[in-house]
Amino acid sequence: MPESNGTSSSAKPWLKSYPPGVQAEIDCGVYRSLVDLLDEAFRKYAKRDAAECMGQRLSYGELDAHATALAAWLQSKGLAKGARVAIMMPNVLPYMVAIAAVLRAGCIVVNVNPLYTPRELAHQLKDSGAQAIIVLENFAATLEEVIDQTDVRQVLIASMGDLQNWWRGPLLNFAVRHVKKMVPEFRLPTDKGRSVTRFHKALEAGRQLNLKRPELGPDDVAFLQYTGGTTGLSKGATLLHRNVLANILQSEAWFMPALQQRGDQQQALTIVCALPLYHIFALTACYMLGTRMGMMNLLIPNPRDIPGFIDTLQSHKVHIFPAVNTLFNALANEPRFARLDFSELLISNGGGMAVQQATAEKWLKITGCPVVEGYGLSETAPVATINRLDISAFNGSIGLPVPSTEIAIRDDDGHDQPIGVRGEICIRGPQVMAGYWNRPEDTAQAMYADGFFKSGDIGVMDETGHVRIVDRKKDMILVSGFNVYPTEVEQVVSMHPGVLECAAVGVNDSRSGEAVKLFVVKRDQALAEEDLARYCQEQMTAYKRPKYIEFRDELPKSNVGKILRRELRSS
Repeated sequence: MPESNGTSSSAKPWLKSYPPGVQAEIDCGVYRSLVDLLDEAFRKYAKRDAAECMGQRLSYGELDAHATALAAWLQSKGLAKGARVAIMMPNVLPYMVAIAAVLRAGCIVVNVNPLYTPRELAHQLKDSGAQAIIVLENFAATLEEVIDQTDVRQVLIASMGDLQNWWRGPLLNFAVRHVKKMVPEFRLPTDKGRSVTRFHKALEAGRQLNLKRPELGPDDVAFLQYTGGTTGLSKGATLLHRNVLANILQSEAWFMPALQQRGDQQQALTIVCALPLYHIFALTACYMLGTRMGMMNLLIPNPRDIPGFIDTLQSHKVHIFPAVNTLFNALANEPRFARLDFSELLISNGGGMAVQQATAEKWLKITGCPVVEGYGLSETAPVATINRLDISAFNGSIGLPVPSTEIAIRDDDGHDQPIGVRGEICIRGPQVMAGYWNRPEDTAQAMYADGFFKSGDIGVMDETGHVRIVDRKKDMILVSGFNVYPTEVEQVVSMHPGVLECAAVGVNDSRSGEAVKLFVVKRDQALAEEDLARYCQEQMTAYKRPKYIEFRDELPKSNVGKILRRELRSS
């Protein structure tokens, strides 16, 4: 067992820093399953809008009816309790229905990035053993290439216009297919026992069927949430109903005191869902927490279209804005964004990657709402820590452990580190996954015997219980025996007024073993390499300074907006 000598879970120094009204523990027994939570919320908020996408709204009552019909249809196709059903869509209304329907049918949701290559898609479908997939037609051509390598027998094809009103839906589908030519030709053969059905036809058929409510408990699997594969082959984090339920209730407990300060509690809150629903951050923070609290999810199918995104925001007063640093940064650097009305914006919560000080300061200046940074992983459903919501400015911390959560900072031998000493951030709580799907060895390597999950991130905890992340273990750069953490270099460089984005990686160096290489996207085209080198000389000690600087037009990013250092290393 790990030794305790400083940041042991028993001390829990973070509790003395909790904001008023936030309890140390949550009651994980409020619901037996996510379906119980969804059923309650759909009834309670039936007349409220659950989501809006491309001008069309879907009420909770409508979501309830559609999800019941689709769940009954899935069962009618022989999908038993525990069957894996993949969902491969961007943020569109059918996704809202699909998640609830798969869970109601007693099946397991396998969220799939719609921009996957055929190789990536084949791996996830085969690894999960998915028997069915609900896919937006825009991405069905990728499925066509690999479906014969998988166990998928039921294919449900959704369209952008599904769930739009009677005239808008067909018009939108025509525009997408023929005018914008966004739907490639595809042909999914129905031999080999495979069935291909249109989403709206499945809903029609499902309305004539009776849903058989499966017996679901807290230890049943709800989601296989695949990791980004940054440390190797992508693995499915097995999230039980109780894991996701716990994280919803933990997040609600943290948010509620701040939201209760708002006057009219009857008015529904609007949460911006620009992060993809297939990612754990949006899945929990937008869909699940939003449903629990009766919010309206403002679905953004393509957040990279910044002008279109701003057009959508222009017609709404939003209350909660989750995003990653790159999205905050892209919006804050668009002049039109600063002219929007932020008078009702209550919470801007950042996660997924380190929020940079320059971005946070710019966001605060424009919106008047500070970015509250949190931290988590797919394996923790995802939220493990978050800053107090009453902070007034960027503090560089990822915050405090959320209720019912313990953080330990451990060395490579599993010993708890004293306050102020760096080590691996390890997490224990009801939101921690059951393990990696069908990978007992990987699970054993990721978990300590006492239930703490090894995050792979290096951090430090101060005496108030706040945690500061330094970097991932594998991203550390060793320069002449000194540890250099890329996040620190990036935070400093991003403060330069001529820099839009940057990333630091380690490269081989004959003299020092490794050296720091910096990749930069310019804000000011007049910025020269010598200017940046001089700035780094002023801001960082010698071994931390970039030895090489390369300017790029853009940096490679994942579909969630994380900068992909591994691609820069291999370039």
